Amino acid sequence: MKQIINTPLAPAPIGPYSQAVKVGHTVFCSGQIAINPATGELITDTIESETHQVMKNISEVLKAAGGDLSHVVKTSIFLSDMGLFAHVNGIYSTYFTSDFPARETVEVSCLPKNVNVEISVIAVVD
Repeated sequence: MKQIINTPLAPAPIGPYSQAVKVGHTVFCSGQIAINPATGELITDTIESETHQVMKNISEVLKAAGGDLSHVVKTSIFLSDMGLFAHVNGIYSTYFTSDFPARETVEVSCLPKNVNVEISVIAVVD
C-alpha cells in the first residue's frame, strides 16, 4: 500500500500531486523548487540560495517520511541552464558528502514558476 507524505515544513503542492509517496521502504519525493514554506515566496536571488532552499525542502519531506538525505539512492536535477551546473553541484556536494546517490542532471526549457533548479529524489528508509 502507498502512504501519502505531506508536511507543512515543505511547500504545499502546486498541482495534483503529493510531496512524496512511500511504498514499503521506498520514498518517491516529488520535485522541489525554492519556495519558502513559511512565506510561500520563491527564493531566487542567487542560484546558491535557490539550491539551498530546494535541499531544505527535500530534507523536510524526507524527515516526514521517516528518513533523511543519507537515505537517498537517486536524485534527478533539472536546470534551466546547464551553465548553472557548477554552482548547483557545489551546493549539492555539501548535502551529499559520501556514499553518493545515483544522479542525472538535465537542462529543460522551462521549470515551474520559472525557477532555475528543481530536484526530485528517491530514498529507501527503514
